[in-house]
Amino acid sequence: MYEFTKIERIDPGVKPTNERIKNFEEISKVYTEEEAGAQASRCVQCGNPYCSSSGCPLSNNIPQWLKFIADKDLELAFNISNETSPFPEILGRICPHDRLCEGSCTLNESNEGQIESHGAITIGSIEVSVSEKGFDKGFKPEFQPIDNNKTVAIIGSGPAGISCATFLLRAGVKPVIYESADQPGGLLIYGIPGFKLEKKAVQRRIEFLIEAGLELHLNTEVGKDITFEEIYEKHDAVFLGVGATEGRVLNYEAYNDDNIYMAVPFLTNIQKKLLELPFDNKFDVQGKNIVVIGGGDTAMDCVRTSIREGAASVKCVYRRDEVSMPGSRKEVKSAKEEGVEFIFNSSPKNFVADANDNIKGVKFVKTELILSDESGRGKIVEIEGSEEIIEADIVILALGFSNKKIEFLEKNDIQTNDWGAIIVNEKQETSKKRVYAGGDTVRGADLVVTAALDGREAANHILEAIFEED
Repeated sequence: MYEFTKIERIDPGVKPTNERIKNFEEISKVYTEEEAGAQASRCVQCGNPYCSSSGCPLSNNIPQWLKFIADKDLELAFNISNETSPFPEILGRICPHDRLCEGSCTLNESNEGQIESHGAITIGSIEVSVSEKGFDKGFKPEFQPIDNNKTVAIIGSGPAGISCATFLLRAGVKPVIYESADQPGGLLIYGIPGFKLEKKAVQRRIEFLIEAGLELHLNTEVGKDITFEEIYEKHDAVFLGVGATEGRVLNYEAYNDDNIYMAVPFLTNIQKKLLELPFDNKFDVQGKNIVVIGGGDTAMDCVRTSIREGAASVKCVYRRDEVSMPGSRKEVKSAKEEGVEFIFNSSPKNFVADANDNIKGVKFVKTELILSDESGRGKIVEIEGSEEIIEADIVILALGFSNKKIEFLEKNDIQTNDWGAIIVNEKQETSKKRVYAGGDTVRGADLVVTAALDGREAANHILEAIFEED
């Protein structure tokens, strides 16, 4: 270890731009074992590892598995990486590492006052390599045999639900997932494009869980195909991981026009087409001029998907400056390389339609940031007289997500806050006994890794509660 003075940080290679925009395959290559070991050997092995203690929501044992892959013990590194995380090969691909573990690394260039900067350890990429090379050698996550009659219902098979199921199975308790969609995985399948996360990685994890004893019910909408009351009576506990999927809209005239897409339906239908499942032809952007409004990772998913779907041009318009964008820097860089045009400091005012009420563009006004805002992000001020129209055949709104109104919550006295998020206590239990919740349905739209954390912690509290009753 301590090789950071001799070995420089080298990120995995990416496919050439002209090759990668032709398909939805992952653009990043996977380290070989040797490459992963060399990069891991740069780790300082801090006495207080910030990457784990403050950078990683899951508090993964990062220095430990870095040490073992550097020492060429792939199996031990694989087992340790799976110990605290429900799906390290997925989080290694999609976490914003620059803001989390790698951002907290002692060697990170932005961590002033620490030892001389040499570039953070490539934690996410090493994590992917450890998992994938382990899978290649036949390693699998370990689960306890189910040897009791306890069952826990999980509503929603997204990151929080999969995480909860994983840690229940590790304790030998049977999870039963009820999923309204035709595929399990939630946003991991339908919300995150394949160029960031190929779907075989998600499907593989689901298969591990089914092999371990997971019972999975697809195309099953709670409140329609089965009542919540029926589920509650059948199981020892219930975990709600229904996400926050209601896209925020711009309440301007004509926003329901067929040429205005919400981000999630757009991404979902493109993924359905790729999976050769029934999809809506409405979401065809080939040969069209696209404007995406938003600056987060979902906006990046939309612009990069539009490029691959053959759009004539793609613009991303964000109301703040580039530094303020909430999305991953890596995603913005990739989007620029792939031909996306970025327009910053422009806020939408209204849609512009032709005589037949078809959208033909959006009127924006230029903005500036006044840094006196207490939030630290600055207050947005519109510049008078700076309006301009940006023409578009299709406008995609990627403005964030809100909690969807769920009828069975109120009917069963499960309390929500003013924004529709489910209220939980320190044990993630809702106002209804034996009902727990986590992920975006509690936090509002957040990261996959925080949903994974909630699923893990809820599982631990559920296990404590259901066995305490015996």
